[in-house]
Amino acid sequence: MDVFSRTFLPAAAETGLATQTATRHMPVFRRCVGSGDATILVTRCSRPDHPVGGEYLMLLTHRRLVVTRQTRVLHRLRLHLNTELRELSNVTWSPDPRTHSLELAATAIDGARERFLIRTHHPKQVWQLDALLNHAFRTRLRTPAERLVATIGDPPAVTRPAVFRPAAAH
Repeated sequence: MDVFSRTFLPAAAETGLATQTATRHMPVFRRCVGSGDATILVTRCSRPDHPVGGEYLMLLTHRRLVVTRQTRVLHRLRLHLNTELRELSNVTWSPDPRTHSLELAATAIDGARERFLIRTHHPKQVWQLDALLNHAFRTRLRTPAERLVATIGDPPAVTRPAVFRPAAAH
């Protein structure tokens, strides 16, 4: 059994997601995620800007964010978002323990701003989600400058800038 298969159902159970729902969405997720990528989070979510769009299920791994949508009438599964975490920009989230929810927002590579609302059963779970997202997006990802190895045409980084020293007057 691969890493994804071993970690998917336990992550879904942690958020209280029914096994039947998780296994229904699993084939769509499997097409998007590599077999060696561990699941961090599987949870239901909604889109605050599209309240009648159907049910959404979010999968977060160490490398990808995948969101599927199930239509209300025919219950068809559709892929809504499939992106690597490093391709997301302006990722923000707002935990609200009073409403037992957390709103996650990110800009996809195509420039579309995606917003998702994740509801929990207890305020403690909101802070667990906050810590999980902090780990996924802030501590594991490096800035683009840190990923840059070299740029053609730039002077080597080891050279020191010239220092002007005036000659001593005799």
